Amino acid sequence: MKKILSHWFVATIAILIAAYIAPGVTVTLTGAVIAAVVLGALNLFIRPIIFFFTLPITILTLGLFSFVIDALLAIAASYVVPGFLISGFLPALFFAVVLVVVNWVFHFWTY
Repeated sequence: MKKILSHWFVATIAILIAAYIAPGVTVTLTGAVIAAVVLGALNLFIRPIIFFFTLPITILTLGLFSFVIDALLAIAASYVVPGFLISGFLPALFFAVVLVVVNWVFHFWTY
C-alpha cells in the first residue's frame, strides 16, 4: 500500500511540475491528483494495446512514437478529468516529454 501511495504522490508532483513547465497545459491540485490516477489507469490498460498496434511505427522511429502515444493518452485524460486542460496536440506532446523526464528523475531519486 505504501508503494502505491508513493507512486501516486510522485505522479501527482510530476504532473504539477510538467504542467508548470509546458505551455498550454493548466491543472489544479485536485485535477493533478485525479489525473495521476486516470493517467495511471490509461497507461496500465490502454497503452499496451495502442503500443502493440503501433509497434511498426515505433520501431521505425526508434521509440520516439511512444511520446505521441503518451500525448494522446494525456489528451484523453484531459477530457475526463476536471481541472486538467490541454489546449492542443503540441502542448500535449511537450507535456508528455516533460512528464517522462520528471518521472524518470523522481524515480531515480526515490529508488
